[in-house]
Amino acid sequence: MSKVLITGMGAVTSIGSTVADYWNGLVEGKCGIDKITRIPVDDHESKVAAQVDDEFETLVKKYWKKRQLNATTKAMRMTLASSGEAIDDSGVDFDTMNKDRVALIYGVINNSYRDAEKDTPLNAILKDTPSVCPALVSIKYGLSGTSFNVSTACASSAYAMALGAQLIKCGMYDMVLIGGMGSMVSHAAIKGFNQIMAMSVCEDPSCASVPFTANRDGFVMGEGAGTVILESEESAKRRNAKVYCELAGYSMYGEAHDLTAPLTDGTGMEKTMRMALENAGISTEDVDYINAHGTSTILNDKYETMAIKRLLGDHAKDVPVSSVKAAIGHTLGAGGVLEAIACIKAIETDILPPTVNYNVPDPELDLDYIPNKARQKKIDVALSNSFGFGGHNATLVFRRYSE
Repeated sequence: MSKVLITGMGAVTSIGSTVADYWNGLVEGKCGIDKITRIPVDDHESKVAAQVDDEFETLVKKYWKKRQLNATTKAMRMTLASSGEAIDDSGVDFDTMNKDRVALIYGVINNSYRDAEKDTPLNAILKDTPSVCPALVSIKYGLSGTSFNVSTACASSAYAMALGAQLIKCGMYDMVLIGGMGSMVSHAAIKGFNQIMAMSVCEDPSCASVPFTANRDGFVMGEGAGTVILESEESAKRRNAKVYCELAGYSMYGEAHDLTAPLTDGTGMEKTMRMALENAGISTEDVDYINAHGTSTILNDKYETMAIKRLLGDHAKDVPVSSVKAAIGHTLGAGGVLEAIACIKAIETDILPPTVNYNVPDPELDLDYIPNKARQKKIDVALSNSFGFGGHNATLVFRRYSE
């Protein structure tokens, strides 16, 4: 059965509009969280977010025409920019491939057609249609494999990656483009998450998203988009592609428990990680790094820590764990793919991204959370966790590639 390889990446985040800038920002300990400027927040408890500035708009115009972009929201344009970067990064010439064997799967909660964007009703029906993003990419490049969205809350793009890997492993496709988008700095989203007390109400950006600390009080909304290209080993070899690493295993698990709360003590989280490692044929002793879901909420961080400790046993004390949500906020539908990119870059560079804003340790949470400063360490196996509302759980296992 073919190995599934990563051969291209693209990213738009609050700390950088390309993969290089995003990764350098993580390593340098940057935090993209600031006062919300997208909407007035006088009537909201949450006042900060990780917003993406307009720098990426120049990048997206490299790939798509104005007429096409007129049918998109900002969230969609971020995703299109990341897709263009990933395709360029892969070096693929689609004219040399069987385009029937190239598919697209995007993790999308919604297109964020709200607030000020609705004041410009041009192409409103297209802006509000979630499938437009993968459709635009497939149309531009003539890719006639399947093209669809996955919507499983915060795990959407992680599910997309697991499904894409399955499509390659079963022999149906040679390449699958995986995208994810998140841009919900809107009145409806902030009000809704405040109602269920899920978002931080700290007005100081440096203390709002603080995963695994004693003073965490909820997640911070983040904007962002990402794309990774999955490719069969045979296809990558045929075109002499650059290979970042292997997507060695994955799991998709439904907790069947609660719409917002995870299973008590993280039992569902543990099972999700264990299933992914079994799928990859990798021992818990071989895990070198975990990119945690790490939302900065009371229950997630506590239960995820408990789950990791049960999964790894005595090895847990030796495995660094970090959350990039401290730097870029919770990008919801984009979280799975952006956090996967952090794992892929960790394997490529042997550098671990830190958990920034880690200042007040929680005595109950005693793992190595890579506080505030990046760390050099050889990484062969990295896990990426995505645990969504409704018990939509996914874990991705990345491994250094060897033929």
